[in-house]
Amino acid sequence: MLCSESHKPVTSVKNAMNPPAPLPVIVLTGFLGSGKTTLLNRLLAEGPRTAVIINEFGGTPVDQQLIERQGMPMTVLAGGCLCCQIKGALAPTLRNLWMAWQRAEPKPFERMIIEASGIASPEPILDTLLRDRWLASRYRLERIITTLAIPSAINQLDSFAEARAQVVWADTLLLTHDDLADADQKHELAEHLRVIAPATPQTTALLGQYDAAPLLSGTSPALRRLPNGDPTPQHGFQSLSLHLEHPQSWPRLQTALQGLLDRHPLDLLRIKGVVYLSDRNEPVVIQAADKRLYPPASLPARAFDDQRSRLVFITRDSAEALAEDLHDAFGSSISKNAIRLH
Repeated sequence: MLCSESHKPVTSVKNAMNPPAPLPVIVLTGFLGSGKTTLLNRLLAEGPRTAVIINEFGGTPVDQQLIERQGMPMTVLAGGCLCCQIKGALAPTLRNLWMAWQRAEPKPFERMIIEASGIASPEPILDTLLRDRWLASRYRLERIITTLAIPSAINQLDSFAEARAQVVWADTLLLTHDDLADADQKHELAEHLRVIAPATPQTTALLGQYDAAPLLSGTSPALRRLPNGDPTPQHGFQSLSLHLEHPQSWPRLQTALQGLLDRHPLDLLRIKGVVYLSDRNEPVVIQAADKRLYPPASLPARAFDDQRSRLVFITRDSAEALAEDLHDAFGSSISKNAIRLH
């Protein structure tokens, strides 16, 4: 035994005495439609050596198809929020990623970004990162960034505790959709934030042109509050997905989706998906939030594309009425199982 101990490799003794520095973690939060995925793309363009965990509330994940830079370690946790339904999935995911990182040479990434669901409170995510001793010794919470869409932020903050928690726990507030907001909306939000987050730094950004590099550098706050650890109450949000086997006409799809937004102005919070149109070869991303349907934006064709369109709808309450409306809008042109409640 003494002999074997004396012949241990010098490198392993050195590694044991000098464990690697904790990996920095950035948490992205922000309510539905506020620009988290766009910001994530900007961050990955500036810092490509990044592992990503994406949490999607809906049972049909689409966000991984919206990431412009492919090839980095990416994990999608779908089918619920990290703050409640799938809270227990985060810790083992972080453990597995760290152990894979430790074994790999060269190291495949130098930071972690967690993009939370738009309807998730960040508290349970922070609780996992800060209270789990194994994780806290291997990961360092560097920054919590919250995106706020200026035109809809006041209504969301007034209506949803999750939106308020996202602001309260933020280290940085990124105000988005400035080009769609009027002067009154900007002033009202500024006054509101002066009350609920007076000391939190704010930046207004057009995300497509935003220089995200400063968000990847800097030091963590010297002191952090710990969440109280209380269980997060289940929220009433629900999702459904629409699966389309064949390319769609954009005018017809636009009419159907805008009709849904008009008929469900309070309940339909978000539409997001990847769609194939009859007049294009490449897929497009379709998005809607705050009763606004955005023009389709082209995505690069990728080897794993299956030519099937998927749209996810998130509602504040039951989605059954929306499902019936979808069936009426598309009728016999969709398959029997095209509409799925989650």
